[in-house]
Amino acid sequence: METKSYLVVQAHTSAYPEPITFEKGAPLVIGEKYEGPEDWDDWFFCDTPGQRGGWVPAQLIEVINGTNARARDDYTAKELNVREGDALLGLKILNGWCWCSNPDSSESGWVPLANLRETCP
Repeated sequence: METKSYLVVQAHTSAYPEPITFEKGAPLVIGEKYEGPEDWDDWFFCDTPGQRGGWVPAQLIEVINGTNARARDDYTAKELNVREGDALLGLKILNGWCWCSNPDSSESGWVPLANLRETCP
C-alpha cells in the first residue's frame, strides 16, 4: 500500500497501555471474536505467553487446531494516541484501522479509520 496523508477528525486514546506484541511464528490462543457497532470485522482477542492478551486481526492468525494458533507475521496492537487536527501518514489499513505515523512525534500505531480523513499530500 502506498503511504497516504490523513487528518485526525476525532481524537483517539488507547485503552490498552500494554499492547500485545509478537513475532511471526509466535504461539497464540484464540479467544472471543470482536462484536461491536464500529464495523471492525475479523478481530480476535488472543493470548501469547508472557503478555497480556490483545486484539489480533484474523489475517495474522494461522489456526493449528481449535483455539491453538500461530502468528503469520510480526504484529503489535499498539494504538496511537491522537488529537483532532493531527496530521498523520497512513501506511496500512486493516479491518477498520490504519497503521499511522505522526511525523511531529515520530510515534506510530493503529488509529480507527473512522477517526481519519484522507487529505492531499
